[in-house]
Amino acid sequence: MTADELKAEILEKTAEYCELQKKTEGFRPGETRVHYAGRVYDAAEMQALVSSALDFWLTLGPKGEEFIRDFSGCMGMKHGLAVNSGSSANLVAVGALCSRSLEDPLRPGDEVITSALAFPTTLNPVLQNGLVPVFLDVEEGTYNLDASLLESALSEKTRAIVLAHTLGNPAQMDVVTDFADRYGLYVVEDACDALDSVYNSRLCGTFGDVSTFSFYAAHHITMGEGGAVLTNDIGLYRQALSLRDWGRACYCRTGEPDPNGACGKRFAHRYKNLPFGYDHKYVFSNIGYNLKPLDLQCAVGIEQLKKLPRFTAARKRNFQRIYEALLPFGDVLVLPRSLPGAEPSWFAFPITVRDKAPFGRRDFVAFLEQRQIETRMLFGGNILRQPAYEEIRCRVCGPLLHTESVLKNTFFVGVYPGLTEEMLDYMIQTMRGFLESAGGRKQP
Repeated sequence: MTADELKAEILEKTAEYCELQKKTEGFRPGETRVHYAGRVYDAAEMQALVSSALDFWLTLGPKGEEFIRDFSGCMGMKHGLAVNSGSSANLVAVGALCSRSLEDPLRPGDEVITSALAFPTTLNPVLQNGLVPVFLDVEEGTYNLDASLLESALSEKTRAIVLAHTLGNPAQMDVVTDFADRYGLYVVEDACDALDSVYNSRLCGTFGDVSTFSFYAAHHITMGEGGAVLTNDIGLYRQALSLRDWGRACYCRTGEPDPNGACGKRFAHRYKNLPFGYDHKYVFSNIGYNLKPLDLQCAVGIEQLKKLPRFTAARKRNFQRIYEALLPFGDVLVLPRSLPGAEPSWFAFPITVRDKAPFGRRDFVAFLEQRQIETRMLFGGNILRQPAYEEIRCRVCGPLLHTESVLKNTFFVGVYPGLTEEMLDYMIQTMRGFLESAGGRKQP
């Protein structure tokens, strides 16, 4: 038997194993955990992972190149790089805008407009680069930065906007980009929760100067861990690539065939404090990191990306079922809404308990969790209330009324493609049962 024949046999057995493994899965209402998110895969991903392992290219390599080419093409963006998480993607994106190699970089003390309702690693790179966040409130029901407040946040120090599409719900990007264009601001678009969401016929992640994505197990597609940075600006791309790859000036791809490098003058560069011709691969132009994913992960990502249209359709379908089931309870719940022109691929279903309801969020969440229905808070709520952020340098522009409401009253449940009809039926029956007994009573 040749190596190729043996590999084919191993992959065939891998598919058989995957099929047997999935046959053991079943759902028992009240006993089986109904997760808010999770990996959805079949034999194709498992075979891709095993095949990559057998090739034993352990670091980022040919599968990484294939994945980012496919992903950038899917998004219609010119330049992309894979990283080891969505959090790293945000770190690289903001860091690239701060690189001294740019003509007009962000500098310590510059202000960045953002939302006080945040996942920590959307905000963290702003702080880690010495920038000053300017916090705005969010809209009720969309949970996105309130774009009508942008003008009130502007100062002579404002240089950028960093915003996320919360839970896959598109933010008002036409207003954001118009504002940014008028004042010459950079836009970092965190689309980690919003892969395949659309606003005004454009994919989220294609509006900003640079955009970020996450491929964590909970997200729209998964590589286990992983993320990506996309941009149409070659200068930003090269700085992002440098930051991901130790901060080096060289932008050669893995396995570059030309010994003189992609630039054609690997040993002919001149730098102020280095000997003439110092190997470009060991010239460092940024204070960087090693944030590469593994080729093994990218092999899985290639197969996941093929399933994205099906995943998106399932998310929309699951969201709509829950929405219709909870619609009669608008007296006690704030249900999610999207903007005109928005087509969300929902990451989850957010629920806000109204202040006048005869029960609190804690009551609702405890009821669901006791019945094996998984819930999560809407990230950090008002991030300024979190222990790590109590003393950060920042500016708060206006009252954070809706952000405070999220902190006190909001949680979410899942809509991911792994939810079966049985699971959805059970989740809906359980939520309606609670609301009819405890929360459906109309207030006088």
